[in-house]
Amino acid sequence: MSDRWKALFTVSPIKISLFVILLSLTLFFMDVRFLRFMELKALDLRMLSRGAVPSCGKVVIAVIDEKSLSELGRWPWPRTTIARLVDALRGYGAKAIGFDIVFAESENNAGLKDLERIKRELDQAGVNALKLNEIFSGKKNPDDPDAQLAASIRRAQNVTLGYFFHTSSKDVSHLSEREIAAKAENISSSRYSMVKSQGMPDEAAFVHAYGVASNLPELSEAAENSGYFNAFPDIDGSIRWSPLLIKFQDNYYSSLALSLLLQYLDWPMLSVNMAEFGVESIRIDDLRIPTDESGRLLINYLGPAKTFPHYSIGDIISGRLAPELFKDKIVIVGATATGIYDLRVTPFGAVYPGVEIHATVIDNILRRNFLVQSGWTSFLDACFIILLGLLMGTVIPRLKALQGVLVGLIILETFIGANVVIFTRYKIWFNLVYPVMTILLVYLGITVYRYVTEEREKKKVRGAFQRYLNESVVNEILKDPAKLKLGGDKKNLTVLFSDIRGFTTISEVLPPEALVRLLNEYLTAMTEIVFKYDGLLDKYIGDAVMAVFGAPLEQPDHALRACNTALDMMNRLKELQKKWEADGWPLVDIGIGVNSGDMVAGNMGSEMRFDYTVMGDSVNLGSRLEGINKEYGTNIVISQFTHEAVRDVLCCRELDSVRVKGKKQPIKIYELLGRREDENSWGELIRRFHMALEHYKAARWDEAVAAFQSVLAIRPDDFPSLLYIQRCETLRVCPPEAVWDGVFTMTSK
Repeated sequence: MSDRWKALFTVSPIKISLFVILLSLTLFFMDVRFLRFMELKALDLRMLSRGAVPSCGKVVIAVIDEKSLSELGRWPWPRTTIARLVDALRGYGAKAIGFDIVFAESENNAGLKDLERIKRELDQAGVNALKLNEIFSGKKNPDDPDAQLAASIRRAQNVTLGYFFHTSSKDVSHLSEREIAAKAENISSSRYSMVKSQGMPDEAAFVHAYGVASNLPELSEAAENSGYFNAFPDIDGSIRWSPLLIKFQDNYYSSLALSLLLQYLDWPMLSVNMAEFGVESIRIDDLRIPTDESGRLLINYLGPAKTFPHYSIGDIISGRLAPELFKDKIVIVGATATGIYDLRVTPFGAVYPGVEIHATVIDNILRRNFLVQSGWTSFLDACFIILLGLLMGTVIPRLKALQGVLVGLIILETFIGANVVIFTRYKIWFNLVYPVMTILLVYLGITVYRYVTEEREKKKVRGAFQRYLNESVVNEILKDPAKLKLGGDKKNLTVLFSDIRGFTTISEVLPPEALVRLLNEYLTAMTEIVFKYDGLLDKYIGDAVMAVFGAPLEQPDHALRACNTALDMMNRLKELQKKWEADGWPLVDIGIGVNSGDMVAGNMGSEMRFDYTVMGDSVNLGSRLEGINKEYGTNIVISQFTHEAVRDVLCCRELDSVRVKGKKQPIKIYELLGRREDENSWGELIRRFHMALEHYKAARWDEAVAAFQSVLAIRPDDFPSLLYIQRCETLRVCPPEAVWDGVFTMTSK
């Protein structure tokens, strides 16, 4: 597979975010039922968090409640009682009266109902029953309850009757087309007065009716207007939308709330503009009512039940209420009593009187207090999904785990807060569930990706370091493997080199099996000491050991760790020498060089194979210091840079100022002798040696020789003193030609 294809299929945080964005957009435009349900519940929470708001005061409810039932008798009441109610409301000065009730049949008169059934059957058979018509004419006298109600409605001249549509063909399968058409005539007053259409609208967008349960013809004729009171719950059973338009046969009809509003506003022009996708807008004169493509208004509920004033019908009929409670107002008649309660589920609760839904719609339109969700809000919803997904996908991967949680929560809470504020203040319904789902899924995806990649990286790091570092150090590195990226960083570190002296001679003396055993025992012991001080075993170079301190984990005391390692190496070597001597093996001695300074530390190599190592002049100097031990007959040589860091805790003596091959700047070198607790053993020797060295640097050869001999009196085999005595004798015979600076120039590496 080519690199291009590998890059395409390689998982990354941005690809995860793009995948989640695509998934969210797909589900968003599919309008998944469960997620739609969740969004509806989120809408309810936003409405509840906003709290209740007062109504405009122009709509009141005349209720059929327990009090009125106890005064006026059980439901249904005689039509004469309803007539008295209409007369009372007219007397109170109500501007518009609406009934959330349908009077579909004549009052309970058994004989008349039988005659009506016979007449209906004869009409269906096409028989002109003249005698029966005469009987009906006689029965419909002025004392008839329905006639009395019709007369009251006619006198009021402001009554809007409610009816309901059958929205399933099964509900009207028993009716003939003639009967359906006859009932349709009873609701002609609620037809839209103007329908403008641009192209053929999508029929699927509308709510379609197949029949109507209308009021008695004489009541419909007496009323000024009519309107349907059908309610269409969402998938969770709650009512959030009010259809302002239903198509029946070839006409469009208005709801009870809309018809009442027309009555109240003195009959303005009601029009609907159609487009190919469905309803474009519904207008009352110049007032544009925002709806969806089906002509549904999103109801902006004001609060729980009884947000609108409720007045018992018994009190209204008896005249116990003040006229100003109804003067110039819209009065909607509906039931709230137990048993006949028109219960509805709304965002404010499962017990909400259906009659108040009509009142809420009227209040929304009168105050232009609309909730908006339309095509442009859906477009912005999609934009929010994209932007939030990209924001999470670009920000979270750059942060540590805890920072990612905090920033993710900030993004989430900021969006939710802004969404709620926009809903409360500007009454715009932006989708909450899909953007929140996008935020959570992107975060989850990146978290899983991080876990998988970090585990893979940890496995890679553990495999690379477990043989070169102490287990505790490896565990610390695993907390942040990203620090071990391919490449290097400049750091101040300490490097240690150790080498077996005369290894070639030893290899010639010992058989191969014994040589391997000796080397393994030696390297194992030295490595354990490196690990003891949390050093990095950089590499084995034959019999040589290279260790680094201060990387990959930062160690402020890296110089001291390296020096303690060198001292412990020498002590452990003495123990091994006793064992090897007992085995008849030759004497093994080592030289150690330690230097501190700036080095480049990091993973060097390729993506397939790499080693964590250090590079730079400071590393090279450390290697040369190890070799200098041969020149001075010492075991541990450290540079002035290392000495500066350990001078207060370790015993060292200055050996010389040397200029290594290839460098012009001289450096001071020191022999590491022991720890501070060993000062009693080394103190006098160091003092005498430093005094002799001062004579040497001042070119006082005789004084220098005498001083170095005083050192030999303490330590007869002190090789550096013997070396300096030899130098002094040579320089006394052949003085230096140039200005003497006391620096010894190395001629070999």
